[in-house]
Amino acid sequence: MNQANDGALPPIDDIPEARRDSQASTGEAKSSLPWILTGVGAIAVLSGGWAISQVSLGPIGTAQPMVGIVNTLSLSQTTNDSSDVITATVSDQLVPAQRTLLGHKAYDEAPVSELTALTADGSIRLRTPAAEKFQAMVDAARRQRITLVPLSGFRTQEDQAHLFFDIKAERSQLAVQRAEVSAPPGYSEHHSGYAIDIGDADEPETHLTAEFAETAAFEWLQENANRYGFEMTFEADNDQGVAYEPWHWRFVGDRHSLETFYQE
Repeated sequence: MNQANDGALPPIDDIPEARRDSQASTGEAKSSLPWILTGVGAIAVLSGGWAISQVSLGPIGTAQPMVGIVNTLSLSQTTNDSSDVITATVSDQLVPAQRTLLGHKAYDEAPVSELTALTADGSIRLRTPAAEKFQAMVDAARRQRITLVPLSGFRTQEDQAHLFFDIKAERSQLAVQRAEVSAPPGYSEHHSGYAIDIGDADEPETHLTAEFAETAAFEWLQENANRYGFEMTFEADNDQGVAYEPWHWRFVGDRHSLETFYQE
């Protein structure tokens, strides 16, 4: 998905992220330990004694699915002449599910200070490690008479809002239809600074089209891109059922980029 370099290119589309199922685990309260849930925690009534365990529920009015709930209950009882004292300690670790919207994973914008320009005018940028590897890849391809050209790199959420909402309105698309080819703002790989759309300079008519897969540049990328830490996000007939975009590649050549795309 790219920002076009001139007005002749078709409207830009983005690539949907893989859907990640979220499973919610819930613990069953024991009949001998009734729980009273409130907005700030849970109160356990225990034979005349009570304890409060804070539970992080997120912002008021926000419901988030949970991928795991770990409950630990430990009870200790001591007896003296005056009273029985029962203490309960409950630890609830609530892990919010990976944020997704219409099948797209959320990404933070890369800090501007961590971006390096790929073009003289600075309009196309990547995070520095990705930019360095991309340039090395371009140089290697050129030695074999293949000319790779960057079409789009880092995008702000404002850029993505135009691509999603404005073009959606122009085409009278439903949100779910638009999401098949363009991520909503905040949910594009391009925000990360690791995603890049690539074209063949010798066949500009194939830019941002499926026909790019028939070019010498694409054939070279298939054989060599992994050596430089780049991979194509979605292949044809991918499991997510999204549009085939052979021009969209992402860098996964260091720890941070790998965690950005694969950590769950």
